[in-house]
Amino acid sequence: MECVPAVLDDFEGKKESHTEDPERNVYTCFMKSHRCYDLVPTSSKLVVFDTSLQVKKAFFALVSNGVRAAPLWDSKKQCFVGMLTITDFINILHRYYKSPLVQIYELEEHKIETWREVYLQDSFKPLVSISPNASLYDAVSSLLKHKIHRLPVIDPLTGNTLYILTHKRILKFLKLFISEMPKPAFLSQTLEDLNIGTFQNIAVVQSDTPLYTALGIFVDQRVSALPVVDDNGRVVDIYSKFDVINLAAEKTYNNLDITVTKALQHRSQYFEGVLTCQAHETLEAIINRLVEAEVHRLVMIDDHEVVKGIVSLSDVLQALVLTNGDNGSA
Repeated sequence: MECVPAVLDDFEGKKESHTEDPERNVYTCFMKSHRCYDLVPTSSKLVVFDTSLQVKKAFFALVSNGVRAAPLWDSKKQCFVGMLTITDFINILHRYYKSPLVQIYELEEHKIETWREVYLQDSFKPLVSISPNASLYDAVSSLLKHKIHRLPVIDPLTGNTLYILTHKRILKFLKLFISEMPKPAFLSQTLEDLNIGTFQNIAVVQSDTPLYTALGIFVDQRVSALPVVDDNGRVVDIYSKFDVINLAAEKTYNNLDITVTKALQHRSQYFEGVLTCQAHETLEAIINRLVEAEVHRLVMIDDHEVVKGIVSLSDVLQALVLTNGDNGSA
């Protein structure tokens, strides 16, 4: 496969020699040679909300359809204007919750367009989307650059949303072909050697942390999951943004004073436990675990199960595609 070594605009000042490992760029080349359209399934469920829909009904619809996000259609503008995600649900709960005795009027009565006007105000940003003809490399770059987790694939001719691209789906697609490609040496290096993951200021909660406090951490620190630790810092569970949607499923969002542990008893699906990794494991092992378990992150622990970091899908894609395996540093 011929391919010019790819370097993002942000990395213009970085000159590298690729003679030592000719396969170093193999995943960048793969992403550049495939289009977003290649990931669009022949049949998939896509839920779209009109911005005039009530917020509460929209979140119930996410739950009943088993999806995590939906494109927003503005009938007045006749175009897609954004995405409604679980993050919106968390922001609404955190902003307007008072006590178990006070109904969250804004969740019960607001329309999506009203919430967007209140929440976005001066920080309005246009919808980030991508054409089906754009390369997967462009898709990965866009996801990482904008720090988003969902990228709508919109047909430029019809204006229709075809699919929602995510880190998970892109890595899964890459994994399908990975055995057919040359194996770069950095796949056999450890997370520690490649410096892949987040190791500073890891946000955690304890079993008795109030749910409202956990939601505040999601909002303020912009993390997608919180390891639940005991008094010795050992991981015992994990509370993710996706778990918050159970509050809508069970209509229990009017009491956010309960503990994280209590909230986790309402998980709608069987929970196999926290998926972990250690610094001495290879990148290849981590990719396999992420794809096979279909999770968004692994909690990095030491030999005593104490939390040391988080390794996310975005960390892995950044290392594989944008930095060509060069010590995981951009």
